[in-house]
Amino acid sequence: MENKCLMLQGTGSTVGKSLLTAALCRIFKQDGFKVAPFKSQNMALNSFITAEGEEMGRAQVVQAEASGLLPSALMNPILLKPTADTFAQVVIKGRVYKNMSAAEYQAFKPALKEMVAEIYNKLEEQNDIIVIEGAGSPAEINLKENDLVNMGMAEIADAPVILIGDIDKGGVFAALAGTMLLLTEEERKRVKGVIINKFRGDLEILRPGLRMLEDIIKIPVLGVIPYMELNIDDEDSVTEEFRRREHDPKREITIEVIHFPYMSNFTDFNVLRHFSDVSLRYVNPGESLQDPDILILPGSKNTLKDLLYLRESGLDKQIAAHHEKGKLLIGICGGYQILGQELSDPYHTESGLGFSLGLGLLDMHTVFEKEKVTTQVEACIIDDKFPFIQGLAAETIEGYEIHMGVSSPGPGVLPLIAVHSRLGQKIVVTDGVINPAGTVFGTYIHGIFDNTAFTRKLLNNVRQKKGLLPLEEIPPALKELKEREYDRLAACVREHLDMAWIYENTLGKRIR
Repeated sequence: MENKCLMLQGTGSTVGKSLLTAALCRIFKQDGFKVAPFKSQNMALNSFITAEGEEMGRAQVVQAEASGLLPSALMNPILLKPTADTFAQVVIKGRVYKNMSAAEYQAFKPALKEMVAEIYNKLEEQNDIIVIEGAGSPAEINLKENDLVNMGMAEIADAPVILIGDIDKGGVFAALAGTMLLLTEEERKRVKGVIINKFRGDLEILRPGLRMLEDIIKIPVLGVIPYMELNIDDEDSVTEEFRRREHDPKREITIEVIHFPYMSNFTDFNVLRHFSDVSLRYVNPGESLQDPDILILPGSKNTLKDLLYLRESGLDKQIAAHHEKGKLLIGICGGYQILGQELSDPYHTESGLGFSLGLGLLDMHTVFEKEKVTTQVEACIIDDKFPFIQGLAAETIEGYEIHMGVSSPGPGVLPLIAVHSRLGQKIVVTDGVINPAGTVFGTYIHGIFDNTAFTRKLLNNVRQKKGLLPLEEIPPALKELKEREYDRLAACVREHLDMAWIYENTLGKRIR
C-alpha cells in the first residue's frame, strides 16, 4: 500500500534533520515525484519573507528550493522567534500572532492542532510525497503532552518515522537506543529505521557497532552519512561559521559581523563567503574587533537588549573607534536601528526596556510599532557619489524586509535607497540613510549582499580605498550556487542511504 509521507526525527537538535530533509526532497524530485517539505513548528531567528509577504523559517525555504518549489508559509505554519529566554514572538501562517511566554504557548498548543492538520492535509493533496521534519527530540518526556511537531505530528499525518543520530558529537549509539527506550510502544512502531549522520572515519571499524545497535533497537540502520562541508543556509547559532576566530590572511578584504545574543537573519552574509577576496568573521561574545575593513551590525529580534549588550561588553567603544578611522560601517535592520540616535518601544513590542539612546552614528530615530512589515522589495541606490558606494546606483537590489520599527531620518543624514516595488506592486518610498561622509549607512533590506554584482562593486570600492586593484570576479548567481549544493548533498545521501529500502518500506513504492 502506497503512502504519501515520511518523517525525519532526531535524537536532539543539530543532528542534521533539516539538511537530510532537504536531501530527500531533492532525491524525490530527481526521481520524478512532486514533493514538498513540512515542519509544523520551527523555532528560529532566521526567517524569510515569501512572495505573498508571509514569514517562515529558513530551513523550510532551503527544503522548498531543494524540492523545486517556491517557499510557502504552509510548509512552516508555526514559527517561534525567541525574544528572551522564556518568551517568543509567535508567527502563525506567516503572520505575527502575539508574544507569548513558554508556559502560555504550551497552554495554547491544543488550539493549534486542528490548524496544523488542515494545512498538512492541503499540502498532501497537492503533492506525491511530503517529507516532514521534527524538532529537537521526540523523547522530551516533559513536552509530549499536546506535542504537534514530533510524534504528535507523526500521528496527525500517520507518518512512518526515520530517526537520525549525530555521531560527530559522540555517544550516538546511546542517543539512538535511549530515544527508542523513552518512546511509547505505539511510537516505537512508527520508527522504521535509523540514520547515523556526520560520520568521519573508517566505516569498517563502525560496522560491529551498527550490528549491535540493530540487535538492541530491533530496527535497521539505513545508512551512515559522511560529514559534509556545504554552502547551504544553516539555522541560528548552530552554524560552524561562528566558530572561526581569525581572518584568512590570504584574503584581502576583511569583514566582521557582530554576533548579537538575539541576532537574526545571519544568512544575509552567507553569500560573502563566495567572494575569493573576502574573509568573513563573526565577533562572538567575549571577543574583540580585529580592525576589519567593513564592520556590519546585523538584524536583531531584541534590538534594545542587543544594544545593551554592546554597551556592557565595550563593543560600542570599539565600533566608535572603527568609525573614527573612516572605515565602512553598515547596519542591517536591527543593526541599522542601533546606529541611530534613539530607539523607543512604547508598546513593549520587543522587550520591557521601552527606550534607549542609540550609538548616535546616524541622525535617525526609531519607534517600534504594533504591526510588522513583511515584504519582498526591489530597489536601487539613490546617490552613489560617496567613495564606498560609487557606481552602485546602476545595480538593482532585490531583498526583503522584516521589521516592526519605523525609522525617521533627521537633517544630518541623506536617504540611501529608493524602493520602487513591494510584493510586486509599484511604489516609491525611501529606505535607509547614509552619513554625509559616506562611511556609515543602514538599511532595512535583508539579502542586500545576495545581489552579487552590487556586492562586487561595493567590495571593489573598499579595495580602491586600500590601494588594491579591482576584481572582475563575481560568484555565480545565488540560485545557481544553491542548486549545485542541493545536487551535491543529494548525491552524497543517495550514495550512503538505502533509498530502495526507504521507497519500499516507508512509501510503499518500488523504484528500479
